[in-house]
Amino acid sequence: MAIKQFRKLLIGIESASVPGGAVAASTYLRMSGTLEDRREIRFVPEDVGYLSQVDRTYTNSFGALLAAETEANFEQLPYIFNMGINAASVSQDGASAGDYIRSYIMPTTAANVLNTYTIEAGDDAGAEETSYCFVESFTLSGAPQEALKLTANIVGRDVIPTSYTTPLALPSIEECLFQKCKLYTDDCSSANTIGTTPATNTFLGFTLNVTTGWHEIYTGDGSMYFSFIKCTDPEVTLEVTFEHDAKSIDEKVDWRAETARQIRILCQGSAFSPDTGTVYHYKTLIIDVAGKWEKFDKIGEQNGNDIVTGTLRGRYNAGADLFCEIVVVNALASLP
Repeated sequence: MAIKQFRKLLIGIESASVPGGAVAASTYLRMSGTLEDRREIRFVPEDVGYLSQVDRTYTNSFGALLAAETEANFEQLPYIFNMGINAASVSQDGASAGDYIRSYIMPTTAANVLNTYTIEAGDDAGAEETSYCFVESFTLSGAPQEALKLTANIVGRDVIPTSYTTPLALPSIEECLFQKCKLYTDDCSSANTIGTTPATNTFLGFTLNVTTGWHEIYTGDGSMYFSFIKCTDPEVTLEVTFEHDAKSIDEKVDWRAETARQIRILCQGSAFSPDTGTVYHYKTLIIDVAGKWEKFDKIGEQNGNDIVTGTLRGRYNAGADLFCEIVVVNALASLP
């Protein structure tokens, strides 16, 4: 009799030259979720003289979905971004081993290249796997006195029975905490560097919604699963909750004037030890978004405190040369 405590999610990176070629897992994906087999079985209506109809069916396509969630952490966010934004190369900050930088830039004039993964999922009763996994959408959110929350919709090619890859060590991770986040807001121009103007004593929460633009493409090529994936229409929105104060009122002025803004959310974790970095000295998550405020909600309240939430619609801005970029800095020279 299977139980929830024995569920597992395991992940392995596929060859760039053979996306969809299933591979053995290399590590745990430290998220929660179960694998959905999205094959569609259709019952065919026909006039054959049976009130009940008969059991004529066919399967028209295969597919898989893993709706996963967790508290966001510096070590495994790159898996989601590699599967949804771009296959980031890693650069070293400083002359010796220590901290490593991965930049994820949302596409503008050309599609990016992704890493695809094989995912194993199940419990103690049995395991299944899906290959050619990519991230269709994800959400990062934060609120005071909480870790940042991550949800991701991971699409795969099909679902087949398998056995777990063993043995694998459970990787160490560190959560991204909202209390260690800072907010910066600036106008979009080459003269204004993002991250210049801090918004202090006003930042009460955020929700970053990203539709990556990647879709599965089914073609008539002799297979029941999708043939390849294509990026068509990425979309980014950033909801920011402020104290209703002078800062939020200034942002509402920019909303009414349709002034382009560039927003940075900086989250730092523990210090690197040894600290050999020249730019980064802490585990770091940076979210940069350019765009315009689409709306501001009416004044609300939180425990009697007046608050207001604005929604920034991400759009490429030439002055800032920015649409959306996410940077993760951790101590991993390579992903497990």
